[in-house]
Amino acid sequence: MKFDIMRDRLLDGLNNVMKAVSSKTTIPILTGIKIDVTNDGITLTGSDADITIQTFIPLEEDGDQLINITETGSIVLQARMFNEIVRKLPTNDVEIEVSNGSQTHIRSGKSEFHLIGSDASEYPLLPEVSTDQQFTMPADLLKSVIRETVFAVATSESRPVLTGVNWQIHGDELVCVATDSHRLARRKTTLDQLPTNVNSVVIPGKSLNELNKILGESNNPVEIVITNQQVLFKTENVLFFSRLLEGNYPETSRLIPEEFKTNITINGKSLLQAIDRASLLAREDRNNVVRFETLEGQSVEISSNSPEIGKVEEQIQVEALEGESLKISFSAKYMMEALKAIDGQDVIIQFTGAMRPFILRSVHDDAILQLILPVRTY
Repeated sequence: MKFDIMRDRLLDGLNNVMKAVSSKTTIPILTGIKIDVTNDGITLTGSDADITIQTFIPLEEDGDQLINITETGSIVLQARMFNEIVRKLPTNDVEIEVSNGSQTHIRSGKSEFHLIGSDASEYPLLPEVSTDQQFTMPADLLKSVIRETVFAVATSESRPVLTGVNWQIHGDELVCVATDSHRLARRKTTLDQLPTNVNSVVIPGKSLNELNKILGESNNPVEIVITNQQVLFKTENVLFFSRLLEGNYPETSRLIPEEFKTNITINGKSLLQAIDRASLLAREDRNNVVRFETLEGQSVEISSNSPEIGKVEEQIQVEALEGESLKISFSAKYMMEALKAIDGQDVIIQFTGAMRPFILRSVHDDAILQLILPVRTY
């Protein structure tokens, strides 16, 4: 195997596949990156058995020659070392040659590295995914859906299924739900040609975070294929496979209240900033709790009290306040993350009582819904 390649394009490809490589894997060959050279171009693959990322670098792009192939072949190279070497090479022209089975020579300018590779045939094969049930989603919409839900997944492994986001398909509607049992984030979106044989899968939060990084600034459509154990996201030159989480996701729709005693319409940005300020004092207290109280005359008070440090109080005008007066306490972190996810100007917050879950949504649409459980302090 022997080829020349532009270093910056090789680095772009490595940046993608390195996101799937873990040093903690129990399968030694997965600490490596597989390089396949064919007459069409070069394919790089990285995997940690849960996530597999494959990226393809074509021979030429927009009329520029990226790769010059002398001899095809495959090799697996130690991922961290290969990535560091390529990052530090002196020129943009890189020549890679494999001789005597696995001796790999990397040359650039006057610099030459010799690495011992592994046999590519030992590298696990990609999961088989039949593409008859695939649907397409614009990359920016997919990134929004991830951003608006993934922060609410559970971080503890005590209930593994809650560390993922539940994607449910109902007719032409995709509903994505994440919960850690203290809060819930839900995002609905309507799409064409959703698969009919899938109604609910759970995608690990970690996978969606890595996918979000790979989507970057691209706005091309992403093809999504869901099977029993795997989901595949296909973009221009990248295949992103993730295993699905096993187990039944809890039925969350019954957690969302239908009737409310207090409705408040408020500017999301000013509320977020006030809670951020109040949390400065709350942060020292281990549970980071902020109090929220309705006042006479269309305003609310945000306050926080830390016995050793001091207290903070701030009043905010609201745009509308209907229903019963209310005192409630909640986690500043949860509230701030919910407000950031809605990212709109005005939000409606609907309460059913001081110790009952409350919901936030945008004034403009209810595609995004955030639910938070209060904290008992009063």
